[in-house]
Amino acid sequence: MDLKLSGRTALITGASKGIGLATARWFATEGVDLALVARSAADLAKVAYDIGRTCGVKVATFAADLSHAEARERVAARFPDVDILVNNAGAVPRGSIDAVDEPTWRAAWDLKVFGYIGMARSYFARMSKRRRGVIINVIGAGGERLDFNYIAGSTGNAGLIAFTRALGGRSLDVGVRVVGVNPGPVATERFEQLNRARALAEFGDAERWAEKFSHLPGGRPATCDEIAATIVFLASDLSAYTSGAVLTIDGGITHRGGFM
Repeated sequence: MDLKLSGRTALITGASKGIGLATARWFATEGVDLALVARSAADLAKVAYDIGRTCGVKVATFAADLSHAEARERVAARFPDVDILVNNAGAVPRGSIDAVDEPTWRAAWDLKVFGYIGMARSYFARMSKRRRGVIINVIGAGGERLDFNYIAGSTGNAGLIAFTRALGGRSLDVGVRVVGVNPGPVATERFEQLNRARALAEFGDAERWAEKFSHLPGGRPATCDEIAATIVFLASDLSAYTSGAVLTIDGGITHRGGFM
């Protein structure tokens, strides 16, 4: 399907792996030029070479730790005029309230929660002046299916869901759309690492990690491509009346319900 995105530019954070990398590739196949941001310059260089060689789009990169306001300002100065912003950088650690100490909690939120808000604030102002643009926040289903053992992530994601809905509720008045995507379990490198650690702790064998997601819908996590394809569609004009909405892609986990 031609989403008529060719010639536009997308800025993607956390773009060197996982959902961010898959999203970059999907945008590139639609003819979208890319501005890719992540912490590792080496990883970004490899991604830029691979995508530029195979898709023929312009790919610019910038290494930055978006947990710092000054780094976000440098990104905005480097890429002042983009059509699409995909906030994707950040991962909040699991743990109950007594397991996640305050410095860890604050560091995680500085990157994901305040990082998303800071980037959105900066680019919303620019997009509003042009009266066009799309901001997509990749949040997480933990903000809907609240979890005692993921309390920092659930609380942060719930805040970002509210932020997306509140900003997107009025943003279309100035020609800007703000939407969110809530992935459930996704087959990323981090997902594998976490489940290997759990399998080692529970079974004494990290190679049995795939058994840890046998309970998921369809017996598997989502693929990065399944999330990325949705992000790209939401960025297109085929979704031009979508704003203030957050789409959950978790195979139905959030709404499985049941008390027993």
